[in-house]
Amino acid sequence: MTRVDILAIAAHPDDIELICGGTLIRSQMLGRTTGILDLAAGELASRGTPELRAKEASKAAKVMGVQVRENLGLPDGGIQNTPETRARVAVVIRRLKPTVVITHSLYGRHPDHPIVAQLVRDACFVAGLKMVEPSVPPHRPRKVLHALSFREDNQKPTFVVDITDSFEKKLEAIGCYESQFGEAVQAGEVYPNGEPLHDLIRHHAAHYGSLIRCRYGEPFYTTETMRVEDVAALEVSTF
Repeated sequence: MTRVDILAIAAHPDDIELICGGTLIRSQMLGRTTGILDLAAGELASRGTPELRAKEASKAAKVMGVQVRENLGLPDGGIQNTPETRARVAVVIRRLKPTVVITHSLYGRHPDHPIVAQLVRDACFVAGLKMVEPSVPPHRPRKVLHALSFREDNQKPTFVVDITDSFEKKLEAIGCYESQFGEAVQAGEVYPNGEPLHDLIRHHAAHYGSLIRCRYGEPFYTTETMRVEDVAALEVSTF
């Protein structure tokens, strides 16, 4: 049975590559096992087809080195946080037994994104309740991370992951979605400024990296305060 250390859950195929692909690749480089759960097939997208996008998602998964990628088949543009959808997501969480789950920001431009963020939080809790879908043993992840990439809500990240060594591979994974991003100047939460999409992504990643004094980074938010054992070992210089 496949188990993963980190499970990324997002609304549509290509969301994960954009908001936390570098972190998944970096985690895999560090020896962690990773997986992706896409909740909808992207049938409302203006370009491509769900079938083509599924092939692109599979190709991107191989580039990122994820152990498993699944699609729950929820309605694109109509994902809801209901007892039924929470239970369906919880079953996957129980089966893959991740320690860490990554999902969307609690805010978002696409209507599905903030709904999925709360759905995933609730599903992680429900996954620990043995009376919900009792045929599958309960498992509750230890940590839920919200990816803040490209958000403009002025929400300060709890931390930023250094993806300098994995950034080019992240761009390669994004490039697998030719139907969505070929000649594109915007995508998902990435607002356009007239530049090619890859340049926009590079500039954003460079900004996040500058927050921790590295070349490229991906920002994350946690609702809980992070713990520090030794203040003398804290990284990132003040000056």
